[in-house]
Amino acid sequence: MAPAQGLGCMRMTEPATLTGPSEAAAVINHALDLGATMIDTSDMYGRGRNEEMVGRAIRHRRAEAVLCTRFGVVFGPGDSWSVRGDAPFVRASCEASLKRLGTDVIDLYYLARPHVNVPLEETIGAMADLVAEGKVRHIGLSEVSGEELRRAHAVHPVSAVQSEWSLGARRIEAMVPVCAELGVGVVPFSPNGRGLLSARDDRSAQIARTFPGREELPDVLREIAGARGVRPGQIALAWVHHRARVWGIAVTPIPGTRRLDHLEENVAAAGIALDDGELARLDAASMAGV
Repeated sequence: MAPAQGLGCMRMTEPATLTGPSEAAAVINHALDLGATMIDTSDMYGRGRNEEMVGRAIRHRRAEAVLCTRFGVVFGPGDSWSVRGDAPFVRASCEASLKRLGTDVIDLYYLARPHVNVPLEETIGAMADLVAEGKVRHIGLSEVSGEELRRAHAVHPVSAVQSEWSLGARRIEAMVPVCAELGVGVVPFSPNGRGLLSARDDRSAQIARTFPGREELPDVLREIAGARGVRPGQIALAWVHHRARVWGIAVTPIPGTRRLDHLEENVAAAGIALDDGELARLDAASMAGV
């Protein structure tokens, strides 16, 4: 059974916001303590360093974690990158991730995005082989359409789709009915609007650039949060959990953080039940830019 919430680890190895190994391990282990057991990484985060960090952090508690990683992106010179999805690459990527993570099985293995010149069926077939061999427990997709999800699911059951979903980014809702129909869970990344909706300071200008038409969101979030005595980011996360109930699907948001206090706030947000008036205000402010 998927946990109510997880932890996105991407920023723990970003050069601009690098978290020390001991600090990162403390956050990851506290997430496990709090029941936020879906630990999400990718072979492209830090070009493999993130997987190594996550693997070390959970090695003594591997059975408690739902370990998730992604593949499909290949880095070239400088900041260039491309996408691959051929069967040999799928296998090689998995073997490399298993080694970096220090484990013999990945709980949820995502295709980061389909390759335009490789049939999706070939990629999913190779991922299904990994499941049959016991190297992967479940497969997932990211950056896909509803039609692509149907094609993939016809080859092998897809357990989850990872996509951005927040008050600032709601495009995934066009394909959520397909997820509900097929029984596929959704793992929202950046459920706090890439950190903008949970910022302690005023980020209105950045929100206007990143999420055009939603300039009123910060004020609405602050007002609702203030009345409840919680943080704006907790209200934004509570809204994502509410959307899961609306659609009747399993949703496990994976907000990222490098701080223990922020982690505790994020986990607590899953227990906030928004009332009809609050939801109406949030929807009005978030739908303006759709």
